[in-house]
Amino acid sequence: MSEALVASQTAGTDVTVPAVSGARQFWRRLRAQRAALVAAAVVALLVLVALAAPLLTAIEGQDPFTYHPSLIDSARGGVPTGSFGGISGDHWLGIEPQTGRDLFARLVYGARVSLGVALGATVVQVLIGVVVGVAAALGNRWIDQLLSRCTEIIIAMPLMIMSLALLAIVPSSFPRPLLVALIIGLIAWGTVAKIVRAQTLTLKQLDYVSAARLSGWGTWRIARRELLPGLAAPVITYAALLVPTNISVEAALSFLGVGVKPPTPSWGQMLTAADVWYQAAPQYLLLPAGALFVTVLALTVLGDGIRTALDPRAASRLRIGTGRKREAKADAGTKGASGKDAGTKGDADTKSATTKSATTKSASSKEATS
Repeated sequence: MSEALVASQTAGTDVTVPAVSGARQFWRRLRAQRAALVAAAVVALLVLVALAAPLLTAIEGQDPFTYHPSLIDSARGGVPTGSFGGISGDHWLGIEPQTGRDLFARLVYGARVSLGVALGATVVQVLIGVVVGVAAALGNRWIDQLLSRCTEIIIAMPLMIMSLALLAIVPSSFPRPLLVALIIGLIAWGTVAKIVRAQTLTLKQLDYVSAARLSGWGTWRIARRELLPGLAAPVITYAALLVPTNISVEAALSFLGVGVKPPTPSWGQMLTAADVWYQAAPQYLLLPAGALFVTVLALTVLGDGIRTALDPRAASRLRIGTGRKREAKADAGTKGASGKDAGTKGDADTKSATTKSATTKSASSKEATS
């Protein structure tokens, strides 16, 4: 609620209104969804593996760039020697065909690149989308029309084609992961801007925003103090669903050969090199593909759980486990106190009505006897 509205409502009184803990309510609703908790644990594990990649490869004693030509069979076209793609105590997941580079080291370092690019692109999309959406909703008619048309043009642009064109003309000396994140973010912010604009137009009509405006607050102060907190829920929800999409886009660009370039490891770039080895060395294809599948699935389920926890009126699109029953039980717990008070009041009213009826009946009996 607006500070201006609270001040106007509580002026001259000593009443203190306790604040409702939105974070606690959000966490309770999220815990009621078992699938979302499992997905959050998987995402946390993937992030931990990505951050600890240097430590993990140091424990293994390998790095993602060193070639091991003695571990591949040149007579067979570079197939790893040994069973299961060269898995051993020194190479936990085997080695790459033709190069002999350690597959575990490249997989964990590839997690850093893929997750980093996706998160960076999401941050760029959210920042640009929020600024453009709020500016369009709070500006005059001409500013709104101009920014809305620019947003529609951005949305109409084919993401993959524009990314391919931009990545092809940028010099190779520019850091490739940073370039991929910037291009994805600069091309795909249109949907965030439309969501933010629509939500801001709705929030502008609420009483606490009107009270802040009547108190003499400027436009951008109202946006910063009143509108941005109200935009947090839809923006966080959509950002959580953008991360798996951006991971898939980065993998597709690297697979097409215009994303992250070798020797920098990336899951999409590993899939590009593995497309001809799925028979001779199937683990070389299955490991990055499996990592991509698990990451995108976990982030999608977590995003749906966050959306449901932030908006309890919306039913989850994923019918997994007993999340809906647990969520209903959690919501019922918050209403228990008010229900108990209402029941107590109802019992008191019933008792009063019964006493009154008995008194009336007694008076009627006395009149009849007289």
